[in-house]
Amino acid sequence: MTTTIEATIDLAAELDASGAREVLETLDAELIGLEPVKLRIRQIAALLVVERVRKRLGLAAEPPSLHMSFTGNPGTGKTTVAMRMADILHKLGFVRKGHLVSVTRDDLVGQYIGHTAPKTKEVLKRAMGGVLFIDEAYYLYRPENERDYGQESIEILLQVMENKREDLVVILAGYADRMDRFFASNPGFRSRIAHHVDFPDYGDQQLMSIAELTLAKQNYRLSEGAKAALARYIALRRAQPHFANARSLRNALDRARLRQATRLFAQQRRDLTATDLMTIEAEDIQASRVFLAKAEGPHG
Repeated sequence: MTTTIEATIDLAAELDASGAREVLETLDAELIGLEPVKLRIRQIAALLVVERVRKRLGLAAEPPSLHMSFTGNPGTGKTTVAMRMADILHKLGFVRKGHLVSVTRDDLVGQYIGHTAPKTKEVLKRAMGGVLFIDEAYYLYRPENERDYGQESIEILLQVMENKREDLVVILAGYADRMDRFFASNPGFRSRIAHHVDFPDYGDQQLMSIAELTLAKQNYRLSEGAKAALARYIALRRAQPHFANARSLRNALDRARLRQATRLFAQQRRDLTATDLMTIEAEDIQASRVFLAKAEGPHG
């Protein structure tokens, strides 16, 4: 009687050797919060490592479906995570190039007969070997318009998602409720989506941490008064329309830097220090119309 001694597999070593762990660590470092998202991405990475080993041992019958849906409000990191996901897929050998092609409806759908198919196919050609990220994907489907050509693009996408899944991963993104309606109207998409990842909104303290991290990368800092003003700004701005999480916050910081520069120019009679040039003061935040407006329309 003979005994077969099987080689053992170290999955952690596989992750390290691929370089994918470094990508996961970068994702952890560059994104504040989003713990459910990070957990799901780590779970997908674990699946990919196992599939990679199974393929090497001849245990994998066919390539896994890796198409994804990212749902959540604007400014919650969907595009950033898609970029890192493309890198992970590449390092683990599931796509050839690992690049991200980000598009919207306008990049895929034409305005007249015969225009949509070439547009969609050209985008798919550019995305092959990587990840195609379709933001606000539900706009592809417009049943209220009988002359809309979005359905033609959808049919081409579905065919490629099924037949070229070993060379292309598609990520659909958008608001959760609209994506649910989109999938209900297009069951072909839902059946091809293997991973649904929901991106939660940021809390006030998380937004403050994002602000401080963003400014630190640009060699700026908030004075104590500016921190208090920004905390108040965040609370007010979140209650107003068109709030886009980290995106709105970054826009607010850009405007604060503009006001700081204007303020410093007004003080040009005195010499400035590096600390002066680095520091955002309370008045640079408090000059925002958010402190004056009554929650109507976008604000500066």
